[in-house]
Amino acid sequence: MENLLTGEALVSFLSLSVMEIVLGIDNIIFISILTQRLPESQQGRARRTGILLALIIRIGLLFGLTWLIGMTSSLFSIGDMHFSGRDLILLFGGLFLVYKATTEIHEKLEGGAEEERSVKATALRTIIVQIVLLDIVFSFDSILTAIGLAESVYIMIAAVIVAITIMLALAKTISDFIQRHPTIKMLALSFLLLIGVLLILDAFHQEVPKGYIYAAIFFSLFVELLNIRVRKSKRPPVDLRDRFEEEQSAEVEV
Repeated sequence: MENLLTGEALVSFLSLSVMEIVLGIDNIIFISILTQRLPESQQGRARRTGILLALIIRIGLLFGLTWLIGMTSSLFSIGDMHFSGRDLILLFGGLFLVYKATTEIHEKLEGGAEEERSVKATALRTIIVQIVLLDIVFSFDSILTAIGLAESVYIMIAAVIVAITIMLALAKTISDFIQRHPTIKMLALSFLLLIGVLLILDAFHQEVPKGYIYAAIFFSLFVELLNIRVRKSKRPPVDLRDRFEEEQSAEVEV
């Protein structure tokens, strides 16, 4: 326990917390987009359930580190390519994320299909199952990264709890913001599509530095936020003819 109170442990805790928050952003976006298909009265419950399940899954994986590390050992090979349990999870998770993002983008562009689906009541259980599936994928990626940054399981658990608590607090705000701005939703779906491709590449041992990807994501989001700000600040054009007629009417009345 004394080792947890050292400066090195504190640095590891802060680094892990920041990393978990950054890696959790895509999780929040996915949950926010999925829960928008539910009636408004069920959206908050679905978001909270999905995020709390993510916490349970990540803590469970941390306590099963031996089993988790064993998931990285080769199960079979195709030619010179070796595949582990982790690779298969990332592969199927990436394919599922690409499918969901592509479907959502298609329905957003088509419009009619989305309206037709919104009429049908989406089962809360179906949404929760989809959230859990992606929680498992994101949790594997997050925890395996955390193992390289800290040696103590308790530091990892504390960082995960802090990150999940922040995610829980921001989930509704992010969800409402995405729902109010269609361009942000399209941008978020594009991010999820990109992350799905990254997971597939990772499954085939083609690593892409995630720092570059997240930097591009935040830059794109920053530019879109500036566009939203500009659109809000623009005043509607003034009709000179209407203004002239108003001035003439005022002169006549005087």
